[in-house]
Amino acid sequence: MSARRLGFIGIGLMGRPMTLRLLDAGHSVAVWNRSPDKLAEVLARGALARSSAAEVARDCDLLMLCLTDQQAVSEVLLGPAGVLEGARPGLVLVDFSSIAPTAARELAQRFAEVGVGFVDAPVSGGTVGAEQGTLAIMAGGAAASVEAARPVLAHLAARVTHMGGPGAGQVSKLANQLIVAQLFPVLAEAMRLAEAGGVDSARLPEALRGGFADSIPLQVFGPRMAARAWSPALGTTAVMLKDLRNALALAEAGGLELPLALAALKRYEELAQAGRADEEPSAFIDLITASAAAGPT
Repeated sequence: MSARRLGFIGIGLMGRPMTLRLLDAGHSVAVWNRSPDKLAEVLARGALARSSAAEVARDCDLLMLCLTDQQAVSEVLLGPAGVLEGARPGLVLVDFSSIAPTAARELAQRFAEVGVGFVDAPVSGGTVGAEQGTLAIMAGGAAASVEAARPVLAHLAARVTHMGGPGAGQVSKLANQLIVAQLFPVLAEAMRLAEAGGVDSARLPEALRGGFADSIPLQVFGPRMAARAWSPALGTTAVMLKDLRNALALAEAGGLELPLALAALKRYEELAQAGRADEEPSAFIDLITASAAAGPT
């Protein structure tokens, strides 16, 4: 496996620790990022800088990307000096980004026309999972492409599940995000209830550990809410908004109503309107505190 040439595009909140894990495993990794300053750490650890996304594609057998949103993915893959320009038959492309399932299917078809395997492989587990190599990866695409990528993905994930054809990974991630997005305001309300009742909310995650209310979000974000300390952010409100909108669009296309997801969307929009779009959703606890201070209207 050490002979495989890897590429990684998108050295951000998740991409940086993922790339570092691949380097630590002994892989050669060519990298490119839209913001070159974010490459400093991975270059210092041995990554190979390339001048464009197309050049990365020319220089690897397995190319991974982890970008902010659908527009960024489209620009990097299909735009000038993009991956499509440098792609060669036999390349396997693994997209860790969270985008609409329809977009993933369209990209899979576009790259299939030039002999490139495309795997939509959104992840769950946050930056902690990326750092520890314990991510859950939900993969969509041809079985041969998923299996070709699996040995490398093993450095990044505790579990890689092939969910079906193109787009299936993205559908699975949207289901994941429906759960996670709705947990944040619930966790914030639980923490504030404890505080209002005179309990040290910092002890709540410990007290609930192992019980039916326990979860990874509770253990990771509960202490951050209790301390009102969530910088640097482990994810953002803006990303959750994007995923909720994609989930609701998918539901609407299938004639499905998701009233709880719609209610969550309104809460996230309220948080964004309060100027907290680039902050972690842990900021919900401030929103609840402010509402309580304002009193009934």
